[in-house]
Amino acid sequence: MGDDPAMNVHFEVGHPAHVHLFKHAIGELADRGHETLVTAREKEVTTDLLDAYGIDYQVLSEQSDTTPGLLLEWAMRELKLIRAIRRFDSDVVVSHLSPVAAQAATLTGTPSVTFTDDEVATRSLSKLTIPFTSKVCTPACFEMEFGTKHRRYDGYHELAYLHPDRYAPDPARLRDHGVAVDEPYYVLRFVSWAAHHDVGESGISTEGKRELVEYLSQGGEVYITSESPLPPAFEAHRLPVPPELIHDLLFYADGYVGDSQTMAIEAGVLGTPAIRTNSFVGNSDLSTFRELESHGLVYNLNEERAAIEKMKEFVEDPETAAKWERRRSQLLAERQDVTDVVVEETLGAAG
Repeated sequence: MGDDPAMNVHFEVGHPAHVHLFKHAIGELADRGHETLVTAREKEVTTDLLDAYGIDYQVLSEQSDTTPGLLLEWAMRELKLIRAIRRFDSDVVVSHLSPVAAQAATLTGTPSVTFTDDEVATRSLSKLTIPFTSKVCTPACFEMEFGTKHRRYDGYHELAYLHPDRYAPDPARLRDHGVAVDEPYYVLRFVSWAAHHDVGESGISTEGKRELVEYLSQGGEVYITSESPLPPAFEAHRLPVPPELIHDLLFYADGYVGDSQTMAIEAGVLGTPAIRTNSFVGNSDLSTFRELESHGLVYNLNEERAAIEKMKEFVEDPETAAKWERRRSQLLAERQDVTDVVVEETLGAAG
């Protein structure tokens, strides 16, 4: 039991990345004697991760595949969340850029904390979220400004769970699943482009995926993680580890390439040579990607052809691994453990 009065702390998670962002804070707050509640949304491996980490949760909704379905899900989810807040008597609701969570908190008179690191999504959801939340927390490099309710910190969401104070890689866990950690291998990530903020955007083409797999397979194993069903041609490259070991797989990989946003950052802060290519890359790209690129950890390329050629440069340069290790050390010396920020702001808002 810590020195803080016991609080009822409510976390709302709607995406696998939110589980990672909040998992250490949930455990730390419980260890300090606070009651915690996690309400979740069935999306990809969100509940698989909660199960793997031993976090109790209540599922309030399942992701729909259509725009009308998403709107209906949001409305029903908000009603269920209001009931959950009242039943748990939440002292604070913590979420990642969730209009549903912020509005449900306001309607029940409950303080709320919103974390966001995505300017594109925040611009589209700002009017539905920011006026209803008590505190907004972002990386220091975030380009939008929210006045007195805005907390900036020296880090990225991924450093809530990949900071060395919170994460230690373990090669034995990978070997248990047949991964030859000491041999070259590469990780590829393909997203489905079905989220509301993905409308009109695109990632790596089928031809580009095939070329990457054929080239990288000449030098080592290729492991693919995909939001969409894996095509039969790539079945031999299906991820060999459960979702909770993806960061170990990334840490020991010789390279990462994909059209995902989050996994590119994860690879970069783990010191794995990382390339991200999708139509979001450009002059209005997210500030976190531009900052990590300035540190030489993540390359962001709009053109698929340029991304493939850059990956070939990485593979053929014998100094690549040493360069990324040095750049990662320099970055971590300047960044903080973001779970400390989550815990501090949660208790601050609740109190």
